[in-house]
Amino acid sequence: MEKALSGVKVLDMTQFEAGTSCTEMLAWLGADVIKVESPKMGEQGRWILTEKQGVDSHYFILLNANKRSITLNLKSEKGKAIFRDLVKKVDILSENYSLGTLEGLGLGYDKLREINPRLIYLTIKGFGTHGPYSKYKSFDMIAQASGGAMSLTGFPGSPPLKPGPTIGDTGTGMHAAVGVLAAYIQRERTGKGQKVELAMQEAVLNFVRVPMMGTYITHKPTPRTGNRLGGGGPGDIYKCAPGGDNDYCYVLCTNFEMFESLCKTMGQPEIAQDERFKEPKERAKHVDELTAIITQWTGQHTKHEVMRMLGEAGVPCGAVLDSVELLNDPHMKERGMIVTINHPVRGEFTMPGCPVRLEHSPVEVKSAPLLGQHNGEVYSEMLGLGAGQLDDLKREGII
Repeated sequence: MEKALSGVKVLDMTQFEAGTSCTEMLAWLGADVIKVESPKMGEQGRWILTEKQGVDSHYFILLNANKRSITLNLKSEKGKAIFRDLVKKVDILSENYSLGTLEGLGLGYDKLREINPRLIYLTIKGFGTHGPYSKYKSFDMIAQASGGAMSLTGFPGSPPLKPGPTIGDTGTGMHAAVGVLAAYIQRERTGKGQKVELAMQEAVLNFVRVPMMGTYITHKPTPRTGNRLGGGGPGDIYKCAPGGDNDYCYVLCTNFEMFESLCKTMGQPEIAQDERFKEPKERAKHVDELTAIITQWTGQHTKHEVMRMLGEAGVPCGAVLDSVELLNDPHMKERGMIVTINHPVRGEFTMPGCPVRLEHSPVEVKSAPLLGQHNGEVYSEMLGLGAGQLDDLKREGII
């Protein structure tokens, strides 16, 4: 079956996570994503976090599924010439190098758009390409700090905390994928390519728009509230049996009907009519008492039992699933979100797949490529280079 992005060609110059998560999404959706890497070491993510010397890291494998890999020495004039020839043949180029890196090589957007006016050029930077912070380097946790996520995370009186998900990296990558696809659609109407820019700080800020709401009323920073959601809910995390580190569930009631169903499920329907808990404002005043009642009940059941009982009763509830549980979760496996691939070196490898589902473009998750694995086929397909020419380029250190 033809993929949604079948025929779209991408030169992937990204490294680590913010850029690679974007291009992986494009690859999942059917684009031909060609990862361009240094001949000697490849992308840093291959080896910087590996536990086995000479073997691609789990980090790299998780972020580069469905791509092809070629090697190319961009510090050589011959390598730059080959790169320019490749640029003529592609729709999208993505990069997240430090500010000015490609420009210093003579391969910045201003030069490349002269070669290919239809080119969509994605650049991801920590703080963008202009502004007072633009020269500063960034990683996920830097973006989470400067974008507002850390200031919101933690308990009252505690220091700010880094949220576990890499919203500064993969969150930026998903924003970038939206931007690239929007530019591609526009190009199909106008025939013109354009530059797409993402700043990691700004992507994180986009994620914290809703928690910032109180600032418009109080004109003060949004406080840290831990796991508790205001408004009388209840909305909080509750300990479950048998009491391990991750034996918790989150329960949230957004109206009286849900709260009433919670009370009935706990076998205490009278609580819903208790004057302390009948109205949201009163529940907020007596939240500690209500938390004790709910925790006493959840503590008698496992988190999976609580999730099932409340889910069937129409009460939103999520078991706190850890990484091992997620990789083995029957619901995730049935939906195809957890898949097992065969890596050329590591063998069977279980990983999260693509969360986007298109009815007429199912995703087949393929292993991340080995370094330079597709030199032969890509250079042959796109530039018509033969085996002898490739041997010469390899001997010269160009690929």
